[in-house]
Amino acid sequence: MNPPNTDNVSTTHLAIGGVVAVMVLNLLVRSFVKLGGVLSTLLVAALVAGGMALWFHLQHRRRPLPSEHRKLLALYGGILALLYLGLLGLMWLKDEPGPMGLFIFGLHYFCYPLLAWLALAIPKDS
Repeated sequence: MNPPNTDNVSTTHLAIGGVVAVMVLNLLVRSFVKLGGVLSTLLVAALVAGGMALWFHLQHRRRPLPSEHRKLLALYGGILALLYLGLLGLMWLKDEPGPMGLFIFGLHYFCYPLLAWLALAIPKDS
């Protein structure tokens, strides 16, 4: 029996950790700091993206390989997409959101994978 690929395991753990960090930081920023809207979304997305990029760099001492980059973004973005779809379902049960509400909701979601993509693509070597 072959041992699991530690790079795949660490990438999976990093993506899951990023999702947990998004949930916790959103709760803290929106509840205790009383910051809302797009500003809080951008703040949390930037903090988590930077943290994920820094964590990967400290753990591996290199930039993510293209395959690791794709896997990390797919897992991180995919799990967040599922959570956002659940939230959208709850919103739909309360009151059907209009087209502009759906657009803004989508923009809030896409901040997370976009900023993670940017942070992980920035070269760490000077």
